[in-house]
Amino acid sequence: MANTTELLSFYDRDFCLTHYATKLKGVYGGAVAPGAAVWEIYPSFLDAGYRDEFLRVFHGGTPASIDLPRSSDEAPRSVFVFAAANGVGIIETRGHGERSAAEEQEHVILLHQATHDVLTGLQNRRRFGERLQQALAAIGGAKPKAALLQIDLDDFKAVNDTLGHGAGDTLLQLAAGRIRDALQDGESAYRYAGDEFAVIQLGKDQPAEAERLAGSLVDAFKEPFVINGIPVFVGSSIGIAFGPEHGTDGEQLMKAADIALYAAKTDGRGCARTFNRSMLLLLEQRENLRRNLRTALERGELYLEYQPLIRPPASVIGFEALLRWRHPEIGNIPPSVFIPIAEADGLMDEIGRWVLEQACRQALTWPSSLTVAVNLSPAQFLSGTLTDTVAQIIDAVGIRADRLELEITETVLLEKTIDNIDTLNTLNVLGIRISLDDFGTYYSSLSYLKNFPFDTLKIDQYFIADLETDRKGQTIVRSIINLAHGLGISVTAEGVETSAQARWLIKENCDCLQGNFLGRPLGAEATSDFIRRSPLRVVRAMEESNRAV
Repeated sequence: MANTTELLSFYDRDFCLTHYATKLKGVYGGAVAPGAAVWEIYPSFLDAGYRDEFLRVFHGGTPASIDLPRSSDEAPRSVFVFAAANGVGIIETRGHGERSAAEEQEHVILLHQATHDVLTGLQNRRRFGERLQQALAAIGGAKPKAALLQIDLDDFKAVNDTLGHGAGDTLLQLAAGRIRDALQDGESAYRYAGDEFAVIQLGKDQPAEAERLAGSLVDAFKEPFVINGIPVFVGSSIGIAFGPEHGTDGEQLMKAADIALYAAKTDGRGCARTFNRSMLLLLEQRENLRRNLRTALERGELYLEYQPLIRPPASVIGFEALLRWRHPEIGNIPPSVFIPIAEADGLMDEIGRWVLEQACRQALTWPSSLTVAVNLSPAQFLSGTLTDTVAQIIDAVGIRADRLELEITETVLLEKTIDNIDTLNTLNVLGIRISLDDFGTYYSSLSYLKNFPFDTLKIDQYFIADLETDRKGQTIVRSIINLAHGLGISVTAEGVETSAQARWLIKENCDCLQGNFLGRPLGAEATSDFIRRSPLRVVRAMEESNRAV
């Protein structure tokens, strides 16, 4: 700004001066100061005709050249008003003389900077809003639809967190290049915000052309990005909407594309989805669930069930507490639906504390040798108050610490390694057992087993489902059991549904079995009866195995 020869100034959303060229102050003197209102420098903008044109640009319209009023002995003056990142910019021109080549080049550069993203070189958010409105205004009943593609990078945050913001910026630049390379005539790309991009497509045969472009973009992101010699895999999820079918103004069309993008994320990411009305209905249902979940705990709609943990041949050693939600109108809602909502809305601390306390109180009604296992959400684990919460509940309920087992997944361990070690070690010192749930999925890094004080590994049911016939699955499960035992860690197999699965696991010295074959989740009152009956199904499975032999 200090070196430009232009009479250049920028104003924020409150019409206040934020940046200006040194030359401008030389012309207007004391009127040019940070925070000065635009009409203090250009009083003409208070007049209706000039004001309306200025406000049109200010609210996202196309740039405009405005001739300013002048006295008879004053040289002609005009201003070029253009939308900037957070307001407007003004370049003033005086006199009839032609611009020099250098001045013209500088004018072009300044206009480009005002309408393009500095990092990626793509057109910026203000330019996107302007072009989208123009596209919707241009289409008619007989003309092709306007297509909007909203693009979001999958797993971008993980790159930022693990490799740093510099690598994140490089990734955004490379991603913008891949988007740009996929474009054809009639297609323009924008960096909307953060790791969100958009493409506007005009003059095309729809919906075929939008689907073609979306497929090309998804494929373009399947190849790794190489940053500082490190291959980084970041996919793209895309939401597609058409105007005027899905929206007659920019805001409506953006909302439709965003809902389609959400559907693409929900369907597994790395794919494209086109907006339809059922998506809106699903989103509205989700929002209703979100609102209802906030009061579900106080209305008594949340409750716990307990699934038995069996040590062969026939010993009940405890139960796993499973959270349930019985909605008064919808009925039972799966945890896979409502727990992510609770995590996203910051409700898991309150709900998790309730679950932990209820489970511990229920365990007091069982024989003192039985344990209770409670799943921890990553949101709870990373809250910073988990150890205090657990210690307070143990003291308040009066249960022995070694009767409580806390189950975590690998997603917890991917976040803050040093903090996780401290938390796990503190819980271990308190005497609480720690279980690594769903082992065999995610990354299954062996470094976790070396660095964290686990008492139990729980083999994911994915490996148990076809254990009777799949030799690869048998080899994996057998290896996990041997590895864990070599480290002094107990093993629990989840999802045991058949007698054959139970027989195989018992033969391989699996320490504990869990699944519907041995005992379905029970209400709190039914657990005591289950304990009294003493499960005989494992014994029967062994007898069947012997007869089969």
